Amino acid sequence: MGKRLVWTALTGVISSTAQAAPPAPLPADQLDWVPWGDQAPAGALCGGRYVQPGYLLPEGRTPEEVLSNSATAEYGDNGETILGGEVVLRRGDSQLQAPQVRVNAARDTAFADGPLTIRYPGLLVRGDDGQVSLDSDAARIDDAHYVIHDQRVRGDAQALQRLEDGRYRMREASFTTCAPDSRLWRIVGSDVTIDRAQGYGTATNARLEMGDVPVFYWPWVRFPVDDRRQSGFLWPTLGLSSDGLDYSQPYYLNLAPNYDATITPRVITDHGLLMGGEFRYLFGSDRGTIDGAYLANDNGGNNDNPNDPKDAFDGKDRWFVDYQHYGYFTDRLDYALRYGAASDGRYFDDFGSDFAEQDTEYLERLARLSYQGTTWYLDARAQGYQRMQYPIDENDRPYYRLPSLTANARWQQESGFYQEWNSNATYFWRDLHGVDAQGNWFDEDENRTRNIPLRESANGSRLNLTPAIGWRAQPSWGFLEPRFQLWQTNYELDYGNRDTSRDETLSRTVPVYSLDSGLIFQRDVTAFDQGFKQTFEPRLYYAYVPERDQSEYPVFDTDEQAISWSQLWSPYRFTGADRVGDVNKLSYGASTRFLEDDTGRERLALSVGQSAYFEDRNVTLLDDSDNLTPAQRRYDDYRRTRDRSPVITQLDWRINDQWRSRYEWFYDDHRSQTEKASAYLQYLSPAGHVLNLGYRWQLQGFDPASDADDQLSYNREDFDVSFAYKATSSLDLIGRYLYDNTNKRDLETLAGVQFNSCCSAVQVVWREWVDDNDTAYTIDDDYTDRGLFLRFVFKGLGGVGQNADSYFASAVPGYEPTTF
Repeated sequence: MGKRLVWTALTGVISSTAQAAPPAPLPADQLDWVPWGDQAPAGALCGGRYVQPGYLLPEGRTPEEVLSNSATAEYGDNGETILGGEVVLRRGDSQLQAPQVRVNAARDTAFADGPLTIRYPGLLVRGDDGQVSLDSDAARIDDAHYVIHDQRVRGDAQALQRLEDGRYRMREASFTTCAPDSRLWRIVGSDVTIDRAQGYGTATNARLEMGDVPVFYWPWVRFPVDDRRQSGFLWPTLGLSSDGLDYSQPYYLNLAPNYDATITPRVITDHGLLMGGEFRYLFGSDRGTIDGAYLANDNGGNNDNPNDPKDAFDGKDRWFVDYQHYGYFTDRLDYALRYGAASDGRYFDDFGSDFAEQDTEYLERLARLSYQGTTWYLDARAQGYQRMQYPIDENDRPYYRLPSLTANARWQQESGFYQEWNSNATYFWRDLHGVDAQGNWFDEDENRTRNIPLRESANGSRLNLTPAIGWRAQPSWGFLEPRFQLWQTNYELDYGNRDTSRDETLSRTVPVYSLDSGLIFQRDVTAFDQGFKQTFEPRLYYAYVPERDQSEYPVFDTDEQAISWSQLWSPYRFTGADRVGDVNKLSYGASTRFLEDDTGRERLALSVGQSAYFEDRNVTLLDDSDNLTPAQRRYDDYRRTRDRSPVITQLDWRINDQWRSRYEWFYDDHRSQTEKASAYLQYLSPAGHVLNLGYRWQLQGFDPASDADDQLSYNREDFDVSFAYKATSSLDLIGRYLYDNTNKRDLETLAGVQFNSCCSAVQVVWREWVDDNDTAYTIDDDYTDRGLFLRFVFKGLGGVGQNADSYFASAVPGYEPTTF
């Protein structure tokens, strides 16, 4: 649960006033700085490191014993001892070096004439004149320069005191984690205290300087000197856009070793004051977070979505909450709780702190208890979602599972026989607002009346039992697997006020037969002066599912699957349990693979396959009430009546250790046309460079969907290019360009720069993208959104701005985000 923090209390920007300053820094060779030279590790950001040398004198017999070494020694008039010529004193784990040292008659204080050097474990102090207590840890040094080795911290001060309690207090002092030859940033304060035992420092009348330019001022600031958590202000977040100023000032509370909190007031000029907070805890095997924010009486702001009313949220309270808890009772029994909710579907569009949060599509509500045994898997849950869409369509409201109970088991015999018990009982519920007895509701967004199909109008329970029995023989030269599964499904439904003559008690029994078989041939081949093992793997698969009339059955969690390579070898046409698709097909195909002799790694795999249908597929989700375009309707009818599937070709080729490619082609040999094609080429360099080239073509209607809004009404052709280039160990260039060739438009443009140095980092990200308003079938309501994100990181202090790392990793596959 650790956090690397910055504690600040920002009150304003500094004005140009005359202020005292620390002394000029010492050269690097006087600060225990050792350049890497040819010894630099890979990716080193700093030109060297701090190395503490050994002591010049051995440790005394007791911690209080003082050992000395000098060229001369004499007594003064007052009984003092005067040591001269490269004097070294050691007491316990502290050591003093100076040209001349005077020890008073009481032998409890040493006065050193500079330049002097004082060493403590992990700490170096150099300066002019000073005095050191010989019976405590107290010390005072003028014109001091200090280094904390492990934390890479250094600074300068007009005067430095080591107090008896071990703290260090400095006057007109600086603090930085930059290398000795860098003045990129430092904090300067009139009164600075460093407490190494507690892991933090404080400064009054402090300013942040970049180079010699002051950029921020604090009356008081608290900063870390190691990785321990401390209560205090985190570094603020500041943003500027056409909507105005966006300023956040988090305050971190280190309440206990196992729980903490962050409170974040956020001022957005066009919206108001948003109060946010997060609480995290860890108790034994349980952990969780509570995250949320609240804004009272929104000023309205500017909504970038042209399809929303301009005053949609004017005067409204805006908020969100997200609670997550995970734990386990035993190694096999665990549970989870989650509750997410927001005031409206545009909350994260307006207040999301980064790209990923702005793209939030839903918030989950969940209570789950799961048991994972050697034979049985048991799961009990209550689950629902809030879809982040505004305004929310009535037919887009998700169903809740209140509850859903699952019990699955599998038994395996050595003879190859196996048995499965699969069962689920779920009660589905959703509240449809403003829907009349005919299923009509007025869509204010489109200014028209729309209808919810009967299949989506019922609440009710579903009991689904799908036991199976099979046998699998799998010698080294192939496999054979006959399998039988029985689907028994029962419904108890309630259509509420909806006018319908449909039965509310339904039952369905469907047998599912399948026979899977394959052979494996292998031979040794030589190609490109390298030995390979080549396999040839023909496969034959038969599946039969008889037709059952399911036209009056509801649709709770089911959608039709698009044809794919894996579906060639599956009897199921639908996801979920509300439809069991009829099918009578024979799938046939073959694969060949090339495996390296020395490693067994797969270099190339080529697969070709197709299904032949002996009967039409009459079970469907759609009916005449669905608003499909004529082209969508024609393709949907063709998909159910065609005699054979497209020929599916897949090619995976690992060209070498850096280059890899993948190709997929769905070809309709009856109509002599390509239904879907994709090609990807990726380059991954050991140095961290990444290049992705992608192409995708898809025939309109190829992906079936129960919602017509989700079916493309045009042929889709996209080009996708993304890259990450590590120009140096400190500089990353990142970009993506996604182009919709069908509609001649840019779908996404992303450009980012990351600079990561020894003591600082900068991220600048520009993104422009198209939002389709959850209606993929049309581009009429699409709009372009854009954002510029800027983040500064002062290492040892924290960051300003937004971290785009997680989005970089998803936008540029293969890219590993830089750790600051």
